[in-house]
Amino acid sequence: MDRGLGVGGMGNPSEGRYEVVLKRGFRGRIGLDRPELVAWTLYDWANSAMVTVVVASVFPIYFLRVAGADLPPAVATQRFAIASTIGLALVAVTAPILGVIADRVGIKKRLLGASMSVGVSAVAGMFFIGHGDWLLACVLLILAEVGAGLSFVFYDALLPHVAKPEEMDRVSAAAYALGYFGGGTLLAVNLAWIQWPGLLGIPSGEGISEAQATLPVRLAFLSVALWWVVFSIPLFVRVKEPAAVLGPEEPDRVNPVRVAFRRLGRTLRALRGYREAFVMLLAFLLYNDGIGTIIKMAAIFGAEIGIGQGAMLSAILVVQFVGVPFTFLFGMLAGGLGAKRAILLGLLVYTGISMLGYLMTSESHFFLLAILIGMVQGGSQALSRSLFASLIPKARSGEFFGFFAIAEKFAGILGPACFAAVIAVTGSSRSAILSVIVFFLVGGGLLALVDVEAGRAKAREEDRELESADNPLAT
Repeated sequence: MDRGLGVGGMGNPSEGRYEVVLKRGFRGRIGLDRPELVAWTLYDWANSAMVTVVVASVFPIYFLRVAGADLPPAVATQRFAIASTIGLALVAVTAPILGVIADRVGIKKRLLGASMSVGVSAVAGMFFIGHGDWLLACVLLILAEVGAGLSFVFYDALLPHVAKPEEMDRVSAAAYALGYFGGGTLLAVNLAWIQWPGLLGIPSGEGISEAQATLPVRLAFLSVALWWVVFSIPLFVRVKEPAAVLGPEEPDRVNPVRVAFRRLGRTLRALRGYREAFVMLLAFLLYNDGIGTIIKMAAIFGAEIGIGQGAMLSAILVVQFVGVPFTFLFGMLAGGLGAKRAILLGLLVYTGISMLGYLMTSESHFFLLAILIGMVQGGSQALSRSLFASLIPKARSGEFFGFFAIAEKFAGILGPACFAAVIAVTGSSRSAILSVIVFFLVGGGLLALVDVEAGRAKAREEDRELESADNPLAT
């Protein structure tokens, strides 16, 4: 989000406005100087534990070794991948419709709560997954992905309502940083009691039943569900529900679902009128494909070249905790460079990461890559969210972030598919790692074409029209 303080196009922010930020002190500079901002960012802290423990680390191993223990390893991995893809696809299909309904009816927080409840229930239900329960595990993984993914659509859509235009970069970055810290903290605690069950008074060693042996991991899933609920409470208490936005042709009695489909068609056409937001969306789709591919394929590639499981889990923790200060740093860096330049810097580092990944041969290389990823991953994604938020009208944030969610979820589908295709053609995983550079180069090239100031002006112009009594919804 390139504007004024921390966000001004490719130029420098105005000195007067920048001094205001400096006077706010440290909490102001990192975007946490008001209760509603802290409350909003804490949802990243709450939800990221699910992403870190369930999606990225503990659950995949549990699926392979326990739920899918009766299946050939390749089949178990395939079914896990299929379940994950189904979950992502369901979010991509439903997010735009639900985003429009959230705007039109004014129920962003309620839909966030409903989708979160689905995700929390699914994660808690993982406690009951036992030996050979691969089908139950797949169903719960799909529900967890859908619940988490949809909740983030409505959560992201609240950003332009809780943060002022000049704050969005810092607030978005602070949320990602807290997410890293929260997810990493709970993962570290979970790994401690999984490694040493005696910390919880759970028997271990020879002669214990399978239920006792898996209890530490199953308790980790319960802890994620509890963590998710507890740290989401501030958002529901402190953040106000944005008002519903009705068009002149949309009285209260009109079916919101029918309106949602009608508005979706208009939104797709309207995106052409928001050229900068549209180009930003295409750029994000491409470079986030590269980011998502590295996240999803790093552990598999590491295992292929002989990196141990302990080293890989430790590297995940490294990414989490390195990500905390560097994501805050990216948020402040946007104050001087502008969000677009900061993202482009992150993509340049990702290009280097791909090159180093091609050359990787040892655990020390793997940890170096983990450090580099932690330095740029959160900042690049956080600033992408805030930059997009600055290019769209606030009153349509739900429906526009629905399309943003599509771009985000396709990063979990297209990138790995291209990765697999390169392996099929070349027979080399190293060549596939190197091919990811294309996503960063093309995506970065499109991002460089975005005129942030023009896009910001267009969005603010519509916001003013939407606030006018004479024209409550510009179409």
